[in-house]
Amino acid sequence: MKTVLITGAGGGIGSAIAKKFAEQGYFPVLHYHHSQETEQLAKSLNGIAVQANLAEISEIESMMQSVLHQTGHVDVLVNNAGISVSGLLTDISPDVRKNIFAVNVLGAIECTRILLPQMIHRKSGCILNISSMWGQTGASCEVDYSASKSALIGFTKALAQEVGLSGVRVNCIAPGVIRTKMLDCYDAETLDSLAEETPLGRLGTPEDIADSAFFLCSEQAKFITGQILGVNGGFVI
Repeated sequence: MKTVLITGAGGGIGSAIAKKFAEQGYFPVLHYHHSQETEQLAKSLNGIAVQANLAEISEIESMMQSVLHQTGHVDVLVNNAGISVSGLLTDISPDVRKNIFAVNVLGAIECTRILLPQMIHRKSGCILNISSMWGQTGASCEVDYSASKSALIGFTKALAQEVGLSGVRVNCIAPGVIRTKMLDCYDAETLDSLAEETPLGRLGTPEDIADSAFFLCSEQAKFITGQILGVNGGFVI
């Protein structure tokens, strides 16, 4: 049985990806930091849950050691975990900025670094990074978030070239406006406006991202690597 490890699996997109892979026969390993509901989700999907603060390398290493001990190998790594803080660049404290990059960028890189050797040894594996359309275009009042998600795009392109001959594929999804709890801070009028700005006339769903995630990690995408797939309803073209 193939194994998928999804970071930030307690969120709307992460949980949808977990369900999609489980439906397709994967053994799901669901990472979380705070959302202990992830343990219930993992149980319902006949998988396991693991906890770690991705801003701490020691916790990542401990988590990965546990994962490999329990599963033997990981076929697919989905670097989905991420945090966002809105505000003017001049209003964001250095500690908050450091944490954004620690989780969004370095956490993904360290998770990948630890799992790569067993993928390379088996000459098989997929790494999928979840960026954002703001990583492609930038967003006012989300400068640090945009920069961190842009870094994931660069990471994807560079690593794909580095490990391609080893049989490992690396791709990235840049979601648009997706209807998750992160949008709960917006009123109905704002959400309607965002939907109107989207050429397809609606907000995205976590399932939209999950479907694309599974495709990029499946045999149907075996000749696709180093690519950034915008799943945004045409919001960014």
